[in-house]
Amino acid sequence: MGSKWKKAKVALGLNLCMFVPRTLDDDFPPSTVVSERLSDAALLSPVNWDKGSSQPTTPVSSFHGFKLSKSSSKSSKQTCAICLTKMKQGSGQAIFTAECSHSFHFHCIASNVKHGNQVCPVCRAKWKEIPLSGSSLAPIQGRVTPSPINWPQNDALMAVVHRLPLPHPRRDLNRRHIVPLYQASEPGIFNDDESLNHQHAISERSTCTKSTEDTDAVQAMEIKTYPEVSSAPRSNTYSNFTVLVHLKATAAAASAAKKQNLTRNQASFTQISSTPRAPVDLVTVLDVSGSMAGTKLALLKRAMGFVIQNLGTNDRLSVIAFSSTARRLFPLCKMTDSGRQQALQAVNSLVANGGTNIAEGLRKGAKIMEDRKEKNPVASIILLSDGQDNYTVGGPGNDQPQPNYHLLLPTSISGRDNSGFQIPVHAFGFGADHDASSMHSISEISGGTFSFIETEAVLQDAFAQCIGGLLSVVIQELQVAIECIQPDLGLVSLKAGSYPSRLMADRRKGVIDVGDLYADEERDFLVSVNVPATSSNETSLIKVKCVYKDPLTQETSTLESDEVKVERPEIARQVVMSLEVDRQRNRLQAAEAMAHARTAAEKGDLAGAVFILENCRKMLSETVSAKSHDRLCVALDAELKEMQERMASRHVYEASGRAYILSGLSSHSWQRATARGDSTDSSSLVQAYQTPSMVEMLTRSQAMLLGSPSGQRLLQPLLSYRSQPSPR
Repeated sequence: MGSKWKKAKVALGLNLCMFVPRTLDDDFPPSTVVSERLSDAALLSPVNWDKGSSQPTTPVSSFHGFKLSKSSSKSSKQTCAICLTKMKQGSGQAIFTAECSHSFHFHCIASNVKHGNQVCPVCRAKWKEIPLSGSSLAPIQGRVTPSPINWPQNDALMAVVHRLPLPHPRRDLNRRHIVPLYQASEPGIFNDDESLNHQHAISERSTCTKSTEDTDAVQAMEIKTYPEVSSAPRSNTYSNFTVLVHLKATAAAASAAKKQNLTRNQASFTQISSTPRAPVDLVTVLDVSGSMAGTKLALLKRAMGFVIQNLGTNDRLSVIAFSSTARRLFPLCKMTDSGRQQALQAVNSLVANGGTNIAEGLRKGAKIMEDRKEKNPVASIILLSDGQDNYTVGGPGNDQPQPNYHLLLPTSISGRDNSGFQIPVHAFGFGADHDASSMHSISEISGGTFSFIETEAVLQDAFAQCIGGLLSVVIQELQVAIECIQPDLGLVSLKAGSYPSRLMADRRKGVIDVGDLYADEERDFLVSVNVPATSSNETSLIKVKCVYKDPLTQETSTLESDEVKVERPEIARQVVMSLEVDRQRNRLQAAEAMAHARTAAEKGDLAGAVFILENCRKMLSETVSAKSHDRLCVALDAELKEMQERMASRHVYEASGRAYILSGLSSHSWQRATARGDSTDSSSLVQAYQTPSMVEMLTRSQAMLLGSPSGQRLLQPLLSYRSQPSPR
């Protein structure tokens, strides 16, 4: 019976027994960090930031037996740890001081209690008396709110704590009864997004379609082409001659949209670059099911605090929280000072309970994007979950041999409704119990990436890397056209990974739909051409044309490459394989081996999967790139070796191998950085496709964590894990 009751408590996200919390700065082994409940508000509140530092830290004083140090009590009386604004007597706002001596605005803590929290947001002390306003938990009338928007306090998936009728108001106050909230009313259409500045707003009427072919296009992008060899005997026929098409959003474009990334001092910020960039509409869809309770939820709040603090004033954010159902915490809101404060307060109010309904969370996130009155140039959804959907794919009546993961995505996101509207979902699988196959499918179908957060401490880094890219988009709707020049040539194939590509019926032209590029991001595509014998000294093979849109000006530009030519000598010469072409062949072959190994592993043939990866490593070691000590080739070998080690047993594969391989496949197929293993660490070999903007945001995240003793304690298990030799 005891075991069943324990499982029930975990499923409901309850803590019915007394818990005496300790801070991260207490003296205990780092390995126990993950077992202690962190102070959620302490991770976000500037009350606990070091003086003169922009990095939050957890409180340094321990809490035992409901006693606090005087310094901690004093600081929390100065600033409300929920809304992050100063508290002043006589300012027209009621102040509530709890028995643990921490103080808050009355309307803030009343809202916090409404979300099911009867513990102090700072020290986690269980309160014997909670703030109530009459018979309801509603804030007092006429209070001043820092938000420019009246956000609905809609708590459909949380639970309200009701005290049972008691003969005496101070008797057995710790007893509580949990009942679900009825679905609070939400607007039928999510068109209550905060208005944009006119210069950034995009509408169907104002979108510019002006086409330019001037030198500005050269500044925004560059095209390079590499034939596999520079010369080929004129008498030879080639059925599969390879040309590499290399694209890059150039440094000039990077500076033109350069990360107006912000440095912050507590709640304020300054812009370190006056150069504009494309603002973002971001919706985060966050799992708050029962399995997220404790450290996971605390670290999620900390990571979201980092995201909120690093969005600019023209960026807009909305948050969806889902468990058994889903709710919108607030509409799309600009991340101004007041917007950030309200966002932090809303995120900090989250509690964990219930099941995992990923489909409902994504449906509501997609609806926000669809119903927007105005649109920022860049739009994306971030999805995080640590579990498996048990309503749509894994629920009753869905006992199919092969799960249909398309059911998790609204048709508008997946593009199945042929509306042309598609929002990429960047999915993050958290821990060993998430459904990596579904998360990878969601990202693959929508055009996003899948990251595997194996260690809780890297959650913030994974988010940082993702938004580092999203905040640096410089090219949109990129389409690459490849056309044969001579009439007797034909295209054989376009190797473009996950990017949609197609060949025309006459095989003289092919098209690749690339979409967005981040600043300094690169793409490589291998084009195979059928080259006949000739009597001329030279053969012109193909030419490349790129059409794309500037996200700020909305102007369409066109850029064409020079013709790709090869010499055709009468007598064969000694030729050397192009290093650039060989490098990309290695990448594609490694990705193909990963996919085949995963298929074998899913069938239970782990030995066969390891054999496939080992053969690929041997093949790579004999290539021109490997003999030249090419960095990409070294990284591919390290990644393949890591995958072999994660297939040592069925248990290891289920716990981390599947997710690690799928995250690697996502990265290589989109040629975009994903988080997996230690890939966000600066010393890792597996850092493919990271851009300078991503590296800068990662550096900021890691400096914030390492800048405080609590952050060092938090990262210690990860650092210990990285220092240990890999299992053989």
